[in-house]
Amino acid sequence: KSGDLRVRMLFSPVNASDLIPITGAYRHRTPLPAVAGYEGVGIVEQAPESFAHLLGKRVLPLRGQGTWQRVVDCPAEYAIPVPDDIDSRLGARAYINPLAAQMMLTRYSPQGKQVLLTAAGSDCGILLGQWARLAGAAAVYGIHRSPVHAERLARMGIAPIAQNDLQAVRAAAARADVVYDATGGTLAETILSTMPEPGIFICYGLLSGQTFRQQRALPRVAWFHIRNYLDALSVEAWQAAFHRIWPALRASQHGDATVYPLTEWQRALGAYREAGRVSKPMLSMDA
Repeated sequence: KSGDLRVRMLFSPVNASDLIPITGAYRHRTPLPAVAGYEGVGIVEQAPESFAHLLGKRVLPLRGQGTWQRVVDCPAEYAIPVPDDIDSRLGARAYINPLAAQMMLTRYSPQGKQVLLTAAGSDCGILLGQWARLAGAAAVYGIHRSPVHAERLARMGIAPIAQNDLQAVRAAAARADVVYDATGGTLAETILSTMPEPGIFICYGLLSGQTFRQQRALPRVAWFHIRNYLDALSVEAWQAAFHRIWPALRASQHGDATVYPLTEWQRALGAYREAGRVSKPMLSMDA
């Protein structure tokens, strides 16, 4: 279309937000036919004259078509140029989790507070934990399901708590001022039943596949869905958000990526669901 870029894709990661629509959970807002994938990185092959400077450059072709394909068209003004020193496999995952973490920490500040994370070993969890510390959190505790995450979280300054250690979970919840929850289910209910009433519980995912019930009027529960904020972002605000993300990513630790050819997408999805996974499955679109 006029005003679009045409991008030859290099890499696209596998995220929970990619898989949920595939299950049919969002059928009311997923018009078919559709291509999955919300983020990735590629090289601009065609561009309007006013964006000719992007030809041959790497960009994140966001807010356009699904990214699990070899060629993506996207609105030129929303494409995000990737700095030369950012590896393509890191750039490919610079949208969903980094932008969500940045938005949550801006809206629900951790400064001077005791912070508790669930799914702390996830890509979003490790960014939330590191960036909460940089934003002045008094302490950050991270609940993890697999023991392989404990040492890695500790190296990042996030105090690890095993999800099956209910005594430790309740003790951390009892002093938590802010909870960033990606799990839902019984874990969320356990935390909410123990948290101090002045605290705030931010739910941004339901990785358990289960919702939760709040038995008390307080603490306050806030629901965060990144899609609810995107339409309100001007082009300038959108680009500015990534100007903040790139230096934050450079200064952060993050998981490795395991690359699968696009033709092996089923293996990539299977790898994503493996318990204790520490590497991000990523599709390579380059034939």
